[in-house]
Order: sequence, then structure tokens, then C-alpha cells
Amino acid sequence: MAITAKAAVLREAGTQATIEIVIVEAPRADEVLVAMRGVGVCHTDMVMRDGQLPVPLPVVLGHEGSGVVEAVGTDVTDLAVGDHVVLSFMSCSHCPSCHAHQPAYCHSWVPLNFFGTRADGSTALTDAGGNPVHSHVFGQSSFSTHTLVNRRNAVKVDADLPLHLLGPLGCGIQTGAGAVLNSCKVRPGSSVAVLGTGAVGISAIMAARIAGAAVVVALDINEVRIALARELGATHGFRADSADFPAHASAAGCPAGFDYIIDTTGLPQVVNAAIHALAPLGELALVGAYPPGANIVADATHLMSAGRVVRGVVEGSADPQSFIPQLISYYREGRFPFDRLIEVFDFEAIADAFVAGESGRVVKPVLCFS
Repeated sequence: MAITAKAAVLREAGTQATIEIVIVEAPRADEVLVAMRGVGVCHTDMVMRDGQLPVPLPVVLGHEGSGVVEAVGTDVTDLAVGDHVVLSFMSCSHCPSCHAHQPAYCHSWVPLNFFGTRADGSTALTDAGGNPVHSHVFGQSSFSTHTLVNRRNAVKVDADLPLHLLGPLGCGIQTGAGAVLNSCKVRPGSSVAVLGTGAVGISAIMAARIAGAAVVVALDINEVRIALARELGATHGFRADSADFPAHASAAGCPAGFDYIIDTTGLPQVVNAAIHALAPLGELALVGAYPPGANIVADATHLMSAGRVVRGVVEGSADPQSFIPQLISYYREGRFPFDRLIEVFDFEAIADAFVAGESGRVVKPVLCFS
């Protein structure tokens, strides 16, 4: 049975979404209906809002959701009404990457996460006038009081956890931590530099300490965030514009360069400069949202002669069904206090949450539903 919900509908690129009444279809056989409790505001939402990623309009964005299952499709046997879930990205389940438990590199990743429809081209939403509204962004479109997701998107979590805070585990926090723990597999005793101390960057910093890195350097131009990064695991914190990258490496006691560099800035000029601060066998992970056509320029001899690597990373190379519970275990142990990054906003104040995130005042805004 279809239900009505309130959703933030974006009708024109570069504008703010407005809260509207929408109609949400009943779950199909492999879907679950989730009553939202919280949803993070991610930089990717801002990029999609501004038309820099191929999301059709009108659309409901939002892809860091958490909530309670209200209804399940006939083929769903491992989730039940009342279960608490975190929502993550969508994957196809049958391509070589999915079969290899690498759903972040699903061969259908772009259409399933950015085209605003299910795999068959249908949308789950209509507006009050009966007109289609694009849904299923990252498989969820969770800027809504209710959302319809494929069972693959939903990760069951324990009911004693602060559900309204857990949504960012499904994207930004998972991305930063996974870049360290899954993609680069940071070695104990190694050195890690993280470029940018937003939610993704600080999550990478916390994960680097979990991995046993001896030197963890936070680089940013926001001194308040650098200080927070120091509190949450960075052994050093430098203003990125105070010296070049090799000088920062030397100042951190790594004259040969960093073993790992995690770039969350999305700025090609920053990446191109940082490559020169990689130690022999060093790895640089591209985690930011890079502009279309951005060129990463590296001296091939510099890379080849010392076995240096530049790698792309999507969603922290995570399988959410196993990685989100792993992050929650670290949180319970006190080693991954991601909640320190969050400020809560009422869903109706979504415009204020976007401003707080874009200005840098808040590391991770989270919208909560009453």
C-alpha cells in the first residue's frame, strides 16, 4: 500500500530543495520501506544539488540514512518490521565485482546510484500532482520521512545504538575509514597523511590509528578542524598552506615521504603536489569528489622507480553488510568516536544544515525526524 511522506524535493539545479508531500509506492518483492530517523548531509549531496553529477530532476537526494523498517517485500526474509537499519549505496549483486564482495566497484554503480531510478528505470515517488519524482539516489533518496530501498541497501544494526546518528556510516564515514582499512590496508608502524579534515578525512585519521599507524598527519587550512583531528587521533597537524608537502613530511619525522596519503579534497592541484611526498612504495588514495575531466599529473619515472601507487577509491572499497558492523564495533570500543563529528538539525531545517556543512562550521550535519 502506498503511503504519503514529506520529502526535500530538488526541482532546479543550484537551488535549495523544498519540503513537499510525496507518495511512496508499496515495497516490491525485494524492497523494504524505512521510516527515517536520521540522515547525514554529505558533500556529494551538494555536488548533485549543483548539477555537477548526472542526477535527473526533480529528485529527492540524501544517501546517509538510518531508520526503522516499516514494511518488507514478499521475498525479504532477513529483515522484519521494527528492525533498525543503516542505509548505504546500491549494487547489482551479479557482476564480477559484486561476486568478489567488492560492491563499491559494481559494474552498474553509476546508473544504480546516480540515475534516480530503480534498475528497471522506474521511480518510487510521485508528487502531490501525480507527477514522477526521481528516487533511489544511492539506492535510497533518504531526504524524506520514509524511503523505499532494495534489501541490499539496508544493514541491520542493534537497537541499543543511537540510530539517528548512524546514517553517515553508510557513506562519508565508511569512505574515509575504508580507504585506510580496506583500500590501502595501512600497515602498523607506517606513516599516513590525510589531506582535508572533513568527515571523510577525520574518519580516515581515526582508522589510521586503529590500523596502528605510527605517524598520522592532518593537513588542512581550517585550524579548528586540525585541532579536532589531533583530538581524534592525528599525531601531527599542519596548515596545508604553510609549507610544501615534502616539508610537511620532514616535519613529521618522515624525510623519505609518507607511506600513505589520503586525499579527500578533490583538488587536482593538491593531488599533483602531494605525489612528490610519497615514500618509496608509497600509496596515494584518491577519495575526494574530483571535477569532471580533472587531470592527475605524475612523473612516470617518479612512480615507477620506487613502486609508488596512485589508486582510486569508491566508498572505502567497503561491503557495507560487513564493514558497517565492523565500524560499529570500533565505536563501541571507544576507538572510533564518529559521533564527535556530528551536529543535529531538524529535517525542516535542511537548508540550514547545508549551509553549516558548506561553510565548514559543522563537520557532519545530520537531519533528524521527529
